[in-house]
Amino acid sequence: MLAALALAGCIAGLPEPVSFATPAPFSALQEQCEGKDGWSDPAPPVRIYGNVYDVGTCGIVVLLITSPDGHVLIDGATAEAAPAIAANIERLGFALGDVRFIAASHEHLDHVGGLADLQRLTGAEVVARAPAKRVLESGVVAPQDPQAGLHPPFTALRVERVIGDGEQVRLGSLVLTAHATPGHSPGSTSWSWRSCADAVCLMIVYADSISAVSSDAYRFLDHPDYVAPFRASLDKIAALDCDLLITPHPGASNLYARLAGKAPLIDRSACRNYAQKARQNLDRRLATEAADRR
Repeated sequence: MLAALALAGCIAGLPEPVSFATPAPFSALQEQCEGKDGWSDPAPPVRIYGNVYDVGTCGIVVLLITSPDGHVLIDGATAEAAPAIAANIERLGFALGDVRFIAASHEHLDHVGGLADLQRLTGAEVVARAPAKRVLESGVVAPQDPQAGLHPPFTALRVERVIGDGEQVRLGSLVLTAHATPGHSPGSTSWSWRSCADAVCLMIVYADSISAVSSDAYRFLDHPDYVAPFRASLDKIAALDCDLLITPHPGASNLYARLAGKAPLIDRSACRNYAQKARQNLDRRLATEAADRR
């Protein structure tokens, strides 16, 4: 199957987009998602850059990263969205069985609820950091997660490979690096890789959510051992080699406006700015909690 995926070319040994992939024009996504941003609202597949496609929903990014040696899927939205995600992969001309790895940003229902079905449909190996593995294999958000109790259980799945900070997933010339960025959840993971199009190669970063969201009962101020690595995650994201930023919620990185040409798609300061905004929001949250305590 993969032998048929002939490449138009390859720059510096890096994968180019497969020539027969047929993503929808971004205008089709705009039309279908007008007035919608739900986790399960179906959207057509669109190319973000080179061999990177968004096959997710109107409100949740799900990435398909392709190569002649197999493909990687990052995130899976909700269980309700899984059939549409699978259909989007096939609409692009790719076989579900050629998805070799499934990874995730963080272990909340809106991003991993569909992974069990997608694992079953593709037969892919699921890769996760250890804190996320425990949640993915139980279907229940960890008690130390600031959002514990906010999310209903999701269908548990098998995690075949535990990956550490800085370790890589490899498929031929496609190499994805995992970055431990705990904060939004204990298992939060960001991913980076290089993709090429039209002789231009970029470092792409799928930076995980970094908002300080919690249940009403949770106080970040009461958990300095959680806040410290959260701050370190923001510093890590800010320092990444980052030409093109993508986030699990498209609005967090203004993705749709950028794909529509209303803002630059490529911005080397994007990761730094994304982290800085989150740092300010976390500081405000801690200040508010301190004021309430007084």
